[in-house]
Amino acid sequence: MTILPEQQRRKATAMPLLSVVGAGIGDPELITLKAVKALRSADVVLYDALANEVLLDYAPKQAIRLYVGKRRNHKAFSQPEINTMIVEYARQYGHVVRLKGGDPFVFGRGWEEMDYARDQGIAVNYIPGISSAIAAPAAAGIPVTLRGVSRSFWVLTATTESGDLNPEIRQAAATDATLVVLMGLSKLPEIAAAYAGAGKTALPLAVIQNAGLPDQRYWQGNVAAALDPALSFDVKLPGVIVVGEVASRQMNFDISSLEPQTAASYVQFA
Repeated sequence: MTILPEQQRRKATAMPLLSVVGAGIGDPELITLKAVKALRSADVVLYDALANEVLLDYAPKQAIRLYVGKRRNHKAFSQPEINTMIVEYARQYGHVVRLKGGDPFVFGRGWEEMDYARDQGIAVNYIPGISSAIAAPAAAGIPVTLRGVSRSFWVLTATTESGDLNPEIRQAAATDATLVVLMGLSKLPEIAAAYAGAGKTALPLAVIQNAGLPDQRYWQGNVAAALDPALSFDVKLPGVIVVGEVASRQMNFDISSLEPQTAASYVQFA
Protein backbone atom coordinates (compact mmCIF):
# COMPACT_ATOMS: atom_id res chain seq x y z
CA MET A 1 0.00 0.00 0.00
CA THR A 2 1.26 3.48 -0.82
CA ILE A 3 2.45 5.43 2.23
CA LEU A 4 0.73 8.82 2.31
CA PRO A 5 1.94 12.04 3.93
CA GLU A 6 0.96 12.22 7.58
CA GLN A 7 -1.33 15.21 7.02
CA GLN A 8 -3.41 13.12 4.60
CA ARG A 9 -3.90 10.25 7.03
CA ARG A 10 -7.17 10.41 8.89
CA LYS A 11 -9.38 7.78 10.43
CA ALA A 12 -12.64 7.03 8.67
CA THR A 13 -15.73 8.25 10.49
CA ALA A 14 -18.17 6.41 8.21
CA MET A 15 -18.68 2.76 7.36
CA PRO A 16 -16.03 1.55 4.89
CA LEU A 17 -17.53 1.57 1.40
CA LEU A 18 -16.31 0.79 -2.11
CA SER A 19 -18.13 2.35 -5.06
CA VAL A 20 -17.02 1.01 -8.43
CA VAL A 21 -17.90 3.80 -10.85
CA GLY A 22 -17.99 3.83 -14.65
CA ALA A 23 -16.50 7.03 -16.08
CA GLY A 24 -17.75 6.48 -19.62
CA ILE A 25 -15.61 7.22 -22.67
CA GLY A 26 -13.20 10.16 -23.07
CA ASP A 27 -15.71 13.03 -23.12
CA PRO A 28 -15.99 14.07 -19.43
CA GLU A 29 -19.61 15.10 -19.99
CA LEU A 30 -20.52 11.46 -20.64
CA ILE A 31 -20.70 10.52 -16.98
CA THR A 32 -23.89 9.87 -15.05
CA LEU A 33 -25.30 12.11 -12.33
CA LYS A 34 -25.10 9.18 -9.93
CA ALA A 35 -21.40 8.81 -10.65
CA VAL A 36 -20.86 12.52 -9.98
CA LYS A 37 -22.68 12.19 -6.64
CA ALA A 38 -20.42 9.27 -5.70
CA LEU A 39 -17.30 11.28 -6.53
CA ARG A 40 -18.55 14.22 -4.47
CA SER A 41 -18.78 11.97 -1.41
CA ALA A 42 -15.43 10.23 -1.94
CA ASP A 43 -12.68 10.11 0.66
CA VAL A 44 -10.34 8.32 -1.76
CA VAL A 45 -10.45 8.06 -5.57
CA LEU A 46 -8.45 5.30 -7.21
CA TYR A 47 -8.60 6.03 -10.92
CA ASP A 48 -7.59 4.20 -14.09
CA ALA A 49 -5.76 5.26 -17.23
CA LEU A 50 -8.97 5.45 -19.27
CA ALA A 51 -10.82 7.70 -16.83
CA ASN A 52 -10.60 11.37 -17.79
CA GLU A 53 -8.71 13.15 -15.01
CA VAL A 54 -11.01 16.15 -15.35
CA LEU A 55 -13.57 14.05 -13.45
CA LEU A 56 -11.36 14.14 -10.35
CA ASP A 57 -12.47 17.75 -9.87
CA TYR A 58 -15.83 16.44 -8.65
CA ALA A 59 -14.17 14.90 -5.59
CA PRO A 60 -13.80 17.01 -2.42
CA LYS A 61 -10.56 18.99 -2.19
CA GLN A 62 -9.38 16.91 0.76
CA ALA A 63 -10.04 13.58 -0.99
CA ILE A 64 -7.01 11.46 -1.79
CA ARG A 65 -6.50 10.87 -5.51
CA LEU A 66 -4.30 7.99 -6.63
CA TYR A 67 -3.54 6.79 -10.15
CA VAL A 68 -3.61 2.99 -10.36
CA GLY A 69 -4.00 2.69 -14.13
CA LYS A 70 -2.97 -0.12 -16.42
CA ARG A 71 -2.03 0.29 -20.05
CA ARG A 72 -0.42 -2.01 -22.58
CA ASN A 73 2.97 -3.15 -21.18
CA HIS A 74 2.63 -0.83 -18.19
CA LYS A 75 0.93 -1.31 -14.83
CA ALA A 76 1.16 1.23 -12.04
CA PHE A 77 0.03 -1.52 -9.66
CA SER A 78 -0.82 -5.18 -10.05
CA GLN A 79 -4.43 -6.26 -9.62
CA PRO A 80 -3.76 -7.90 -6.22
CA GLU A 81 -2.11 -4.67 -5.07
CA ILE A 82 -5.12 -2.65 -6.19
CA ASN A 83 -7.46 -5.03 -4.35
CA THR A 84 -5.44 -4.58 -1.17
CA MET A 85 -5.38 -0.80 -1.56
CA ILE A 86 -9.15 -0.68 -1.94
CA VAL A 87 -9.71 -2.55 1.33
CA GLU A 88 -7.06 -0.73 3.37
CA TYR A 89 -8.09 2.72 2.19
CA ALA A 90 -11.76 1.96 2.84
CA ARG A 91 -10.93 0.91 6.39
CA GLN A 92 -8.67 3.91 6.95
CA TYR A 93 -10.68 6.68 5.27
CA GLY A 94 -14.23 5.52 4.52
CA HIS A 95 -15.62 5.87 1.00
CA VAL A 96 -13.34 4.63 -1.79
CA VAL A 97 -14.44 5.42 -5.35
CA ARG A 98 -12.85 3.15 -7.91
CA LEU A 99 -13.12 5.23 -11.09
CA LYS A 100 -12.77 3.15 -14.24
CA GLY A 101 -13.17 4.02 -17.92
CA GLY A 102 -16.23 2.91 -19.86
CA ASP A 103 -18.36 0.45 -17.92
CA PRO A 104 -16.38 -1.52 -15.31
CA PHE A 105 -18.41 -4.68 -15.92
CA VAL A 106 -17.28 -4.81 -19.57
CA PHE A 107 -13.72 -6.19 -19.46
CA GLY A 108 -13.05 -3.83 -16.57
CA ARG A 109 -12.57 -6.21 -13.62
CA GLY A 110 -15.09 -4.18 -11.64
CA TRP A 111 -16.93 -7.23 -10.37
CA GLU A 112 -13.68 -8.87 -9.27
CA GLU A 113 -12.70 -5.86 -7.19
CA MET A 114 -16.13 -5.68 -5.60
CA ASP A 115 -16.07 -9.39 -4.86
CA TYR A 116 -12.69 -9.11 -3.14
CA ALA A 117 -13.78 -6.10 -1.08
CA ARG A 118 -17.02 -7.77 -0.05
CA ASP A 119 -15.12 -10.87 1.08
CA GLN A 120 -13.04 -8.57 3.30
CA GLY A 121 -16.15 -7.16 4.93
CA ILE A 122 -16.34 -3.93 2.90
CA ALA A 123 -19.76 -2.73 1.71
CA VAL A 124 -19.90 -2.36 -2.07
CA ASN A 125 -21.83 -0.27 -4.58
CA TYR A 126 -21.83 -0.23 -8.38
CA ILE A 127 -22.58 2.65 -10.75
CA PRO A 128 -22.62 1.72 -14.46
CA GLY A 129 -20.86 3.79 -17.10
CA ILE A 130 -21.29 4.30 -20.82
CA SER A 131 -19.39 1.45 -22.43
CA SER A 132 -16.91 2.15 -25.22
CA ALA A 133 -18.30 -0.94 -26.95
CA ILE A 134 -21.26 1.16 -28.08
CA ALA A 135 -20.20 4.75 -27.42
CA ALA A 136 -16.86 4.67 -29.27
CA PRO A 137 -18.43 3.57 -32.58
CA ALA A 138 -21.24 6.06 -31.94
CA ALA A 139 -18.71 8.87 -31.42
CA ALA A 140 -17.57 8.15 -34.98
CA GLY A 141 -21.15 8.06 -36.24
CA ILE A 142 -21.34 4.25 -36.50
CA PRO A 143 -24.36 2.35 -35.13
CA VAL A 144 -23.59 -1.15 -33.89
CA THR A 145 -27.00 -2.32 -35.13
CA LEU A 146 -29.03 -1.02 -38.07
CA ARG A 147 -32.34 -2.26 -39.41
CA GLY A 148 -31.80 -4.29 -42.56
CA VAL A 149 -28.02 -4.28 -42.07
CA SER A 150 -27.13 -5.78 -38.69
CA ARG A 151 -29.50 -7.52 -36.28
CA SER A 152 -26.97 -8.07 -33.50
CA PHE A 153 -23.46 -7.34 -32.33
CA TRP A 154 -20.68 -9.18 -30.54
CA VAL A 155 -18.42 -7.45 -28.02
CA LEU A 156 -15.14 -9.29 -27.59
CA THR A 157 -11.70 -8.73 -26.18
CA ALA A 158 -8.96 -9.53 -28.67
CA THR A 159 -6.91 -11.96 -26.63
CA THR A 160 -7.14 -14.85 -24.23
CA GLU A 161 -5.29 -14.84 -20.92
CA SER A 162 -2.34 -16.49 -22.68
CA GLY A 163 -2.14 -13.65 -25.21
CA ASP A 164 -3.46 -15.68 -28.15
CA LEU A 165 -6.18 -14.41 -30.46
CA ASN A 166 -9.62 -14.87 -28.93
CA PRO A 167 -11.06 -17.91 -30.79
CA GLU A 168 -14.54 -16.40 -30.59
CA ILE A 169 -13.44 -13.85 -33.21
CA ARG A 170 -13.38 -16.63 -35.80
CA GLN A 171 -16.85 -17.67 -34.67
CA ALA A 172 -18.07 -14.08 -35.07
CA ALA A 173 -16.57 -13.98 -38.56
CA ALA A 174 -18.92 -16.79 -39.56
CA THR A 175 -21.97 -14.65 -38.72
CA ASP A 176 -23.53 -11.48 -40.14
CA ALA A 177 -23.33 -9.73 -36.75
CA THR A 178 -21.33 -6.60 -36.12
CA LEU A 179 -18.11 -7.33 -34.25
CA VAL A 180 -16.79 -4.79 -31.73
CA VAL A 181 -13.33 -5.58 -30.40
CA LEU A 182 -11.98 -3.81 -27.33
CA MET A 183 -8.28 -3.64 -26.46
CA GLY A 184 -7.33 -5.26 -29.75
CA LEU A 185 -5.28 -2.95 -31.98
CA SER A 186 -2.15 -5.06 -31.65
CA LYS A 187 -4.17 -8.01 -32.95
CA LEU A 188 -5.75 -6.16 -35.89
CA PRO A 189 -3.89 -8.17 -38.60
CA GLU A 190 -4.97 -11.44 -36.95
CA ILE A 191 -8.55 -10.23 -36.64
CA ALA A 192 -8.55 -9.27 -40.32
CA ALA A 193 -7.02 -12.65 -41.20
CA ALA A 194 -9.86 -14.43 -39.36
CA TYR A 195 -12.39 -12.59 -41.53
CA ALA A 196 -10.33 -13.14 -44.67
CA GLY A 197 -10.36 -16.84 -43.86
CA ALA A 198 -14.16 -16.65 -43.88
CA GLY A 199 -14.06 -15.10 -47.37
CA LYS A 200 -14.96 -11.59 -46.16
CA THR A 201 -12.06 -9.44 -47.38
CA ALA A 202 -14.47 -6.78 -48.69
CA LEU A 203 -16.29 -6.43 -45.38
CA PRO A 204 -16.06 -2.87 -43.97
CA LEU A 205 -13.81 -2.32 -40.96
CA ALA A 206 -13.27 0.78 -38.84
CA VAL A 207 -10.90 1.79 -36.04
CA ILE A 208 -11.70 4.53 -33.53
CA GLN A 209 -9.07 5.85 -31.11
CA ASN A 210 -9.41 8.34 -28.25
CA ALA A 211 -13.17 8.23 -28.70
CA GLY A 212 -15.01 11.28 -27.46
CA LEU A 213 -11.89 13.45 -27.11
CA PRO A 214 -10.82 16.43 -29.24
CA ASP A 215 -7.98 14.33 -30.71
CA GLN A 216 -10.26 11.45 -31.66
CA ARG A 217 -8.91 9.41 -34.57
CA TYR A 218 -10.95 7.45 -37.09
CA TRP A 219 -9.99 5.10 -39.90
CA GLN A 220 -12.39 3.32 -42.23
CA GLY A 221 -11.53 0.69 -44.81
CA ASN A 222 -12.16 -3.01 -45.21
CA VAL A 223 -10.74 -6.33 -44.07
CA ALA A 224 -8.33 -6.51 -47.01
CA ALA A 225 -6.88 -3.08 -46.16
CA ALA A 226 -6.45 -4.12 -42.52
CA LEU A 227 -4.27 -7.03 -43.69
CA ASP A 228 -1.72 -4.58 -45.10
CA PRO A 229 1.40 -4.71 -42.88
CA ALA A 230 2.04 -1.05 -43.68
CA LEU A 231 -1.15 -0.07 -41.86
CA SER A 232 -0.33 0.81 -38.26
CA PHE A 233 -1.91 2.53 -35.29
CA ASP A 234 -0.50 3.88 -32.06
CA VAL A 235 -1.24 0.93 -29.80
CA LYS A 236 -0.57 3.10 -26.74
CA LEU A 237 -3.86 4.91 -27.39
CA PRO A 238 -7.17 3.24 -26.48
CA GLY A 239 -8.87 1.92 -29.59
CA VAL A 240 -12.01 0.11 -30.67
CA ILE A 241 -12.34 -2.02 -33.80
CA VAL A 242 -15.66 -2.40 -35.62
CA VAL A 243 -16.10 -5.08 -38.29
CA GLY A 244 -19.31 -5.33 -40.27
CA GLU A 245 -21.49 -3.58 -42.81
CA VAL A 246 -22.33 -0.83 -40.29
CA ALA A 247 -18.69 0.32 -40.41
CA SER A 248 -19.39 1.84 -43.83
CA ARG A 249 -22.47 3.71 -42.58
CA GLN A 250 -20.52 6.39 -40.68
CA MET A 251 -22.43 9.64 -40.21
CA ASN A 252 -20.97 13.12 -39.77
CA PHE A 253 -22.66 15.07 -37.02
CA ASP A 254 -23.96 18.60 -37.36
CA ILE A 255 -22.41 20.31 -34.35
CA SER A 256 -22.43 23.86 -35.70
CA SER A 257 -25.04 24.95 -33.16
CA LEU A 258 -23.05 23.69 -30.17
CA GLU A 259 -20.70 25.74 -28.03
CA PRO A 260 -17.09 25.38 -29.26
CA GLN A 261 -15.86 23.67 -26.10
CA THR A 262 -18.72 21.17 -26.34
CA ALA A 263 -18.29 20.59 -30.05
CA ALA A 264 -14.64 19.67 -29.57
CA SER A 265 -15.65 16.71 -27.43
CA TYR A 266 -17.74 15.14 -30.15
CA VAL A 267 -16.27 13.69 -33.32
CA GLN A 268 -13.17 14.77 -35.14
CA PHE A 269 -11.96 12.75 -38.09
CA ALA A 270 -8.32 12.34 -38.99
